[in-house]
Amino acid sequence: MTAPVFVVEEVPAGAEFVLDGPEGRHAVSVKRLNPGEQVVLTDGRGGWAEAVVKAAEGKDRLVLAVAAAGQEAEPGVRITVVQALPKGDRGELAVETMTETGVDAIVPWQASRCITQWRGDRGAKSLAKWRATAREAGKQSRRVRFPEVAEAMSTKQVAALLAGADLAMVLHEDRDTPSQALATAELPASGSVVLVVGPEGGVSPEELAVFAAAGAHPYRLGRSVLRTSTAGTAAAAVLLARTGRWA
Repeated sequence: MTAPVFVVEEVPAGAEFVLDGPEGRHAVSVKRLNPGEQVVLTDGRGGWAEAVVKAAEGKDRLVLAVAAAGQEAEPGVRITVVQALPKGDRGELAVETMTETGVDAIVPWQASRCITQWRGDRGAKSLAKWRATAREAGKQSRRVRFPEVAEAMSTKQVAALLAGADLAMVLHEDRDTPSQALATAELPASGSVVLVVGPEGGVSPEELAVFAAAGAHPYRLGRSVLRTSTAGTAAAAVLLARTGRWA
């Protein structure tokens, strides 16, 4: 079994470290870690440390002996998924599975056909949930570099993001719109890939036109039509495998 991951503000530089607060409480009271067991500490930005439990004190304090520390390199090909807002809790499902799969950034998108609307307090709470989900899924999947979850973007803002990418893609299945298979797309050897996933009602013709003007082209996964909450994960898996990230 791989060592559990705990998030810290800064990766320890010394030989001993005390894990306390909510993460310490989880380690002691939930995981019930004992002396001799291994853990991984991360700042979620690529920094990591491997450590061994020396002692558990009280209900929320773990004394660790740090064995090694380092910094995970930035990926050669960075994958960003622009996710149209799904209904209900399907947004958190999309964030969770894309994080576990390995995407580097997630951008919430207020598409014209989205039923869900992020406004005011509701938008702030929804964004906080997405970010918390990414953090927990990053820990669960033993990542040391968690995906960035951006502020929600408009179509115009997404177009600007696409224009700056080394490869800009829109996941789109429409018999009236020619599209290329994602599995055979020519990928850059390095740089950024930005992939747009539309809402359940699909990307509108007007949005497609805006994205095309920004340099994005439509791509399809296959014959099956996936829901918006699963399409990004499936597409990311294809890209990650083809870029060698899963090698």
